[in-house]
Amino acid sequence: MSLSFNLRYLDEKEIRLQGELPVAELELGVTDELVRVESPLRYDLNVQQLHDSILVTGKLVLPLNCECGRCLKSFKQDLIFKDWALHLPLEGEDKVSVVNDSIDLTPFVREDILLDFPQHPLCKPECAGMNSEKTICVAAADQKPVAIVWAELDKLKLK
Repeated sequence: MSLSFNLRYLDEKEIRLQGELPVAELELGVTDELVRVESPLRYDLNVQQLHDSILVTGKLVLPLNCECGRCLKSFKQDLIFKDWALHLPLEGEDKVSVVNDSIDLTPFVREDILLDFPQHPLCKPECAGMNSEKTICVAAADQKPVAIVWAELDKLKLK
């Protein structure tokens, strides 16, 4: 099942496409350990025929399961294309492929998703990373913070 429509339905009026597209149909090919796509793409699209082209507008939402690139905390994030638009020419050298009077929108949706895919997901923009209480130890108010990792090395007696 792909995200497609039949051109014959556009002869009289515009059509509306609503539903979900399974992750497997998107064929994203993403192997990012910090971002996983496990839920289907939700779409609500209007398709209309112009003189010699097709105009598709609407909304796309893809839920993502992410891990923060700084603190590794799990969180959910939605890729939202609120005003998604696609212009498909029916004539000329850039014309869209029509098979059995149908046009498949899946490759165009896939391309836009991959272009907007988060490269360095953060649970929040001000995330400071791993829990600072575990990595920094303050001995007294007048001393500088000392990283716990280096504190053990400071105990070594070297000649």
